[in-house]
Amino acid sequence: MELLIPDMALVVLVGASGSGKSTFARKHFATTQVLSSDFFRGLVSDDENDQAASADAFDALHHVAGKRLRRGLVTVVDATNVQREGRAELVKLARDNHVMPVAVVLDLPERVCQERNADRPDRDFGPHVVKRHVAQLRRSLPGLHREGFRRVHHLRGQEQVDAAVFSTERLRNDLRHETGPFDVIGDVHGCRAELEDLLGELGYRLRRDDRGRPVGATHPGGRRAVFVGDLVDRGPDTPGVLRLAMGMVGDGDAFAVCGNHEQKLVRALDGRNVKVAHGLAESLAQLEAEDPDFVAAARKFCDTLIAHYVLDGGRLVVAHAGLPEHYHGRASGKVRSFALYGDTTGETDEYGLPVRYPWAEDYRGAAIVLYGHTPTPEVEWVNGTMCLDTGCVFGGKLTALRYPEREVVSVEARETWYEPTRPLTPTRPPRQLALDDVLGKRVVETAVQGKVTVRGDQAAAALEVMSRFAVDPRWLLYLPPTMAPTEAHGDGDLLEHPAEAFAGFHARGVREVLCEEKHMGSRAVVLVTRDPSVAPRRFDIEGDGAVHTRTGRSFFDEPLTAELLARVRSAVTAAGLWEELGTDWLLLDAELMPWNAKARELITDQYAAVGAAATAVLPPAVSALAAAAGRGVGVADLLARTSRRADNAVGFRDAYRRYCAPTTGLDGVRLAPFQVLASEGATHHRQPHLWHLGVADRLRAVDPLFAETRRIAVDTGSPESVAEGTAWWEALTAAGGEGMVVKPAANLVGAGRDLVQPGVKVRGPEYLRIIYGPDYPDHLDRLRKRNVAHKRSLALREYALGLAALDRVAAGEPLWRVHECVFAVLAMESEPVDPRL
Repeated sequence: MELLIPDMALVVLVGASGSGKSTFARKHFATTQVLSSDFFRGLVSDDENDQAASADAFDALHHVAGKRLRRGLVTVVDATNVQREGRAELVKLARDNHVMPVAVVLDLPERVCQERNADRPDRDFGPHVVKRHVAQLRRSLPGLHREGFRRVHHLRGQEQVDAAVFSTERLRNDLRHETGPFDVIGDVHGCRAELEDLLGELGYRLRRDDRGRPVGATHPGGRRAVFVGDLVDRGPDTPGVLRLAMGMVGDGDAFAVCGNHEQKLVRALDGRNVKVAHGLAESLAQLEAEDPDFVAAARKFCDTLIAHYVLDGGRLVVAHAGLPEHYHGRASGKVRSFALYGDTTGETDEYGLPVRYPWAEDYRGAAIVLYGHTPTPEVEWVNGTMCLDTGCVFGGKLTALRYPEREVVSVEARETWYEPTRPLTPTRPPRQLALDDVLGKRVVETAVQGKVTVRGDQAAAALEVMSRFAVDPRWLLYLPPTMAPTEAHGDGDLLEHPAEAFAGFHARGVREVLCEEKHMGSRAVVLVTRDPSVAPRRFDIEGDGAVHTRTGRSFFDEPLTAELLARVRSAVTAAGLWEELGTDWLLLDAELMPWNAKARELITDQYAAVGAAATAVLPPAVSALAAAAGRGVGVADLLARTSRRADNAVGFRDAYRRYCAPTTGLDGVRLAPFQVLASEGATHHRQPHLWHLGVADRLRAVDPLFAETRRIAVDTGSPESVAEGTAWWEALTAAGGEGMVVKPAANLVGAGRDLVQPGVKVRGPEYLRIIYGPDYPDHLDRLRKRNVAHKRSLALREYALGLAALDRVAAGEPLWRVHECVFAVLAMESEPVDPRL
């Protein structure tokens, strides 16, 4: 005896005490699926038979059931459930979570129930209780459907109980097994000619009947159409559109969801009292001229349309008016109503039409949602959703989206068939970053390192920085990761040396590395657009781009930023990169020099103050000690140490001064790009570093604003090559350079636990005076014990998050998804890590 239940359902067992509900539940369902009232009584009172604890027990049971149903899990309630009031709470719980309530009635003779209870010492209530349960069950049976149970399985007697077998079935809206490719078509509204044009543009071959009318269409590549509803009304040929759509659906070449106009047409054809407006009169008049059999078939077709479909493993949802994530794949009157009509704010606009609630602005689901209902002049992506109604019947266009390609295809309306009440003008407000997208503990999924956790306190720190200091978040597509240092050098007078960097990469199986000069400046991310029209369309913000630090702060004021971006744009144009990369925007990782262009206050207040104090105090101290030594005082050791400290102070001052140069406007400013991060539809972290530096060389060739990044390739398995790389570093640092960054030549290497550091910095001894203080050479033994493991872990996590942000940008994902990763990088910066590493 097969009992069908939806694969997303609340199953309510109904039966008198002793009818075997718990045994039945254990036989047919997993332990985790069954919520027993007895168990919850024990949970709240330590006594499963304490009837005084029933109210608390059912409160707890309903709470847990609600959590499960929100996750779409089959949930079974094991209780007597013979009273209407108790069942009503469960039906409401199912409706609130938009799942189907199913009643399974175990209808056993009273005698059997009494005998079973008599054999159980824990059931010491009298026979009158079972008698009452059986009576209540009998009274309940005729009304279970009216109470709201979508299905009622009535098992009469032990034989049927023993023979019962459960099977789950998909909801009618569950087409996750249909993987496409699809062509999702917006509101047609009776525009048959335009539908034929669009199908032809999409590559479908029309099939016609003996009267030349289109009755189907097939794509030679196996693609299928999906209609978003509102096939009918307003336009010149509703019957023709229905005939074509019905044929395609019937042949398996298309799917269709219900629109509000189909629902209203069905009610009108049924003779219901409906207001004949908004194009319904045209449909009724056109259908009057059709054969009654066709009208009946059309009515049945419209009446059986599903409110929404979930397709392609849950990655695509199609609903006429759109659908928030918590309604996807659910079944209730509220879900159907939203799918057909959307929601309103309760206000009306100047044309007397309801103001639609902008649900897409708040959408944060993983699935793409395609819909229609509200005509707009052009389609656009809003948080992974797109409205495909471009007002064909109003003289606009008929539009389709090729999925999964995300390619928009449109045909112009042949004429204005129906005058709109409201002009087709975009009404979407500017998008804002929502606090809920970045606050609290978050787990961010990355492609190269799986899930990265961001704590709530870290997120709060990031928000503080972002809200007070950063550029507009819509410009923030990427923040660079922190960079890990090499392991400490084991001997001599150096703390860092290339030997450890080369050996570290070799141990990870990376033989080919590229050593790049570490510029004496500040990390800069440059987002530049080809022209002023790009940013509003692509990033929902006016402007030419941004130049910001690794914590999201702008380097310059607006006029100077605009001047710098103009130079970058001209160079990209001259180098032919727009065309070569097929993009109208470019995101670059770079170093901006000199250091004081950003860090003037830091240099003045910290480094210059220390240098001035040391160089003012120590030379007189040396002179005084020398004089004392000349008088025979035993200060030789102190004199030597103070002389060394005086020399160290001069070295410290000279070291930070190398980073400083006078700048006026852009005069004296240099930009050294070393990585092309992303462009339209593409990320470039799988391109070798020499490719990126080649792009930088092309920019440098057309504008002296761009600085060269010197480099040398090293084979970590070749002693000769390692020696050559080491000598290059020694010459670089001896000439006053900061040092170098050693990177895998191939760029991204590994994933997960095998993810390799994207770069390891090897700093020169004089630069390290700035980092560790003038006298750091005297403390090398202690500094060599520094622990870089936490810093390395942080660098990899931030690297993975940065790549995830770039992947999401390139894929055209909603900006909130990009910001999730960017904010996570900034949040990671609040971790307590030695800033000198």
